[in-house]
Amino acid sequence: MTVERKQTLGVCYYPEHWPEERWETDARMMAEAGISHVRIGEFAWSRMEPEPGQMEFDWLDRAFETLHAHGLKVVLGTPTATPPKWLVDKMPDMLAIDKDGRPRGFGSRRHYCFSHQGYRDESARIVTALAKRYGKHPALIAWQTDNEYGCHNTVLSYSHAARKGFRDWLSQKYQSPDALNRAWGNVFWSMEYRSFDEVELPNLTVTEPNPSHVLDFRRYSSDQVVAFNKVQTDIIRAHSPNIPIAHNFMGRFVEFDHFAVSADLDIASWDTYPIGFLDRDANDVETKKRYLGIGDPDNQALHHDLYRACGAVRNGEAEGRWWVMEQQPGPVNWAPWNPAPVPGAIRLWAYEAFAAGAEVVSYFRWRQPSFAQEQMHEALLLPNAEPNEAYGVCKQISGELSAIGAVSAPQRSDVALVFDYESAWAWHTQPQGRDFDYFDLVLRFYRALRQHGVSVDVVPPTAEAVADRKLVVVPGLFADNETLVDALVDGDATILLGPRTGSKSADFQIAEGLPPGKFRKLIDMKIRRVESIPPFVDVPLSEGGAFQGWREFLVPGEGVETVRTSQDGHAAQLSQGRVSYLGGRPDPELAASVIGELLAKTGIEGKRLHRDVRIRDNGKVRFIFNYGPETVDVGDVLEGREVLIGQNPLGPHDLIAVRL
Repeated sequence: MTVERKQTLGVCYYPEHWPEERWETDARMMAEAGISHVRIGEFAWSRMEPEPGQMEFDWLDRAFETLHAHGLKVVLGTPTATPPKWLVDKMPDMLAIDKDGRPRGFGSRRHYCFSHQGYRDESARIVTALAKRYGKHPALIAWQTDNEYGCHNTVLSYSHAARKGFRDWLSQKYQSPDALNRAWGNVFWSMEYRSFDEVELPNLTVTEPNPSHVLDFRRYSSDQVVAFNKVQTDIIRAHSPNIPIAHNFMGRFVEFDHFAVSADLDIASWDTYPIGFLDRDANDVETKKRYLGIGDPDNQALHHDLYRACGAVRNGEAEGRWWVMEQQPGPVNWAPWNPAPVPGAIRLWAYEAFAAGAEVVSYFRWRQPSFAQEQMHEALLLPNAEPNEAYGVCKQISGELSAIGAVSAPQRSDVALVFDYESAWAWHTQPQGRDFDYFDLVLRFYRALRQHGVSVDVVPPTAEAVADRKLVVVPGLFADNETLVDALVDGDATILLGPRTGSKSADFQIAEGLPPGKFRKLIDMKIRRVESIPPFVDVPLSEGGAFQGWREFLVPGEGVETVRTSQDGHAAQLSQGRVSYLGGRPDPELAASVIGELLAKTGIEGKRLHRDVRIRDNGKVRFIFNYGPETVDVGDVLEGREVLIGQNPLGPHDLIAVRL
């Protein structure tokens, strides 16, 4: 059943940064802008406990009451991302250790090791104090655990605590050193172990460590994030029943399994900075130029769909609760270059999120600080407390939302795109080509689907997630997941397997009988060779388009059709019945062509959109977005429907909402 929830705006606020006599004015201005949710507290441990055991919550009590008096709802963050100096001095071995053996010291944030039991206990203590004091406060609307787990490369720690924990984890998984040696192939280079106590962490080796060793360490490290988060959620639920718990994930961040962490959350949220992501992650100069002030048209949307899937994990729901906890309001401070949003971008970003089912879009932050590391990060207010551009945008959006009505999670799509965190770890561990990136590969297929106006569910690699679909796209799934394969065999979906799918075993060994391993149940083929190709060379296909950076040499079996070939004479795409295998990383033209053909084959309605236009259907509303710098006539997708907001032709960086 689809649950409708009111769309609303939020903001991240730091009352400890400003004079207390200012709080009343801030709360009033928030309410006047249509903001209803206010996140506080996530970095304030040193103010909550300035000395060991000396809890000072009076200021936080007053902040709660000030916000509550203006009808604002509080999202309370646990402050464990910023342990105070006295705690680091008390247990200096709580610091994470980087891959070069150096401690990640005090002086910024996230200076702790997930494996350190002493720090886990201290975190439990401060969270317990907060949950007991505020867990039933009438202003409390939600919790946020910690802040941006893993930010600044802090998931992997090579500390003594991590080494001890990893050895224990391995002993439970493998039971005997002989089993571990077989799984890792340790006969190679005389790497065999006689006991688990001989296993070191996979850093400081002369050359690359064993990839099986690395992958297991990444699995262990991800499990520590899950365990650390669960300590907090268990405490909060004990003292603050019925108040939902969120965590704010990040963009293009795959260092731990977000699906696993989300199993202990009620709401998945993420922090979206479209311009920062574009400048940091995009490689194509022309794309950067065209979308410099608004961001990639598909990168933000992919994350919305991914975290919507995370939000569904806890109760096995088809529809997940998710928020944007931090939305970019202006130039940021952390990208190589930090352009300003173009006019319309801030509003468009909010509606792209609401269209994907977000309940809350919360801006980071309320007021731009004049001090410390983030003083160049714009906010809703300028450093002198005057309203900035995004403050006016909040007023505009809050005035428009009533015309659209309640938000619901988008209906379950006929199209599923499988996303797997272990695959990201695997291809980072052994990329075989310097620019091979799992997230980039997934984004190429997602973009092609969006360019055809198709709504997509991004899903984990489980049987339940792919059931009852018409089209399932599986790019780069490293291990031959037998449960998933059997579900695909038993289903009726048209299936596209992308490059590197099923190429390894779960132990990181080449798939038995050659890749794609157990996926050969779906299509009778083998891969005899792969090659990575530098970025100045493409592999053109006879039918148009090209492979970029990666291609595989495919051997079709009996009854398998060769659909596409490279211009140098090798099979590039194979098909057998309802299953296709694409043997390379597609350029945009090839990805769009392959996806278009498969949509037509399955009978899913879709047509190629203007390069800058994207569509998202949500319940009774269709949203149409123009990410480009020119006006576009979108009458062909309006189809005479009632316009709720906006107008056609659709101006640059603008949107239309119509009633379906």
